[in-house]
Amino acid sequence: MAGIDIEGLATVYPNGVRAVDGLDLHVADGEFFALLGPSGCGKTTLLRTIAGLESATEGKVRIDAADVTRTEPGKRGVAMVFQDYALFPHMNVAENITYPLKVRRVAPATRLAVAERTSGELSLQGLLERKPGQLSGGQQQRVALARAIASEGKVLLLDEPLSNLDARLRLEARTFLKKLQRDLGITTVFVTHDQAEALALADRIAVMEAGKLRQLGSPREVFARPANTFVANFIGSTPMNLLPGTVASTTSDARPNGSAPEGAVGSVSVAGGSLPATTFSAPAGAEVTVGIRPEYLTLAKGDVTGPVLRGSVVVAENLGTQSLVSVDCDGTLVGVTVPEEDEPAPGTAVVLTAHASRVLLYDRDSGNLLARQPVPVS
Repeated sequence: MAGIDIEGLATVYPNGVRAVDGLDLHVADGEFFALLGPSGCGKTTLLRTIAGLESATEGKVRIDAADVTRTEPGKRGVAMVFQDYALFPHMNVAENITYPLKVRRVAPATRLAVAERTSGELSLQGLLERKPGQLSGGQQQRVALARAIASEGKVLLLDEPLSNLDARLRLEARTFLKKLQRDLGITTVFVTHDQAEALALADRIAVMEAGKLRQLGSPREVFARPANTFVANFIGSTPMNLLPGTVASTTSDARPNGSAPEGAVGSVSVAGGSLPATTFSAPAGAEVTVGIRPEYLTLAKGDVTGPVLRGSVVVAENLGTQSLVSVDCDGTLVGVTVPEEDEPAPGTAVVLTAHASRVLLYDRDSGNLLARQPVPVS
């Protein structure tokens, strides 16, 4: 197995478009690493540059500490699964799986043994004589994975391998793929535009936009503390509420030196009321963007004191065990998820509360997350 190091990598097309723009990344040995972003953000170009299918304009790519920036794809020690699987239609499953070994002139008996072993690992027994056209989408995906495994690469590169599957098969393949990667222990880079896939599968996620890295972290970090409003908007099955607001107060418990204690609670005013927030690096009166996920808002029951949002229910969307409720707070729609049994009827007046630690503040101009830290009290 091997780690991947990317230093100052740029891939520039002849028309001047910087598909990958000065990226620095490290993928640890044995890590399941996801490249996540919208279409056109450069994630597939980055993957193909690691594989050697695209040429790096600037920077370096290292695999297992060896500089492979100018090395031919076949000599980089990588295995790749393409979005459309790229199976040979005239070859049967066994021939597709062992094609990389045939190119290397491995003996037929050895190739057959590899095909039988690999097909067993991926539940393809009994299908070795079939052609790709006789297989389901899930079976074709497993054949493509089997071929990649049979090539015995040090790094596995996956280019949206689940995107052609229906919803049920995609969930099954997700579980299968994560278990397979854990069993093999192979360094894996997985490209997807589906944030649910990235959150479910990856050890770490790199979120990309326009060829640049916008955030790097664990699924929990990226979900709970998006580094900027782009990531906040992109991550999450229900979009994060991003509301214009003004810091109303920083803390009610100032230290003698005039600073706010770490973790002190202030409030931020938004349409329909206010929300509590642990102290951020923004003084009272600062205009900010307030971020709060629908999952972290609560419909209050009984009398409530402190910062709250007040509004009326516009619509409720059934999500299965939960409902996404849109609340009109003084002309601004705010989403909140509630258990299905607590779904309020349209027109109901409601009060929303949140824990201060779940409320994030972003700089209004740059869109970057403001750090939690002591600040001077106004």
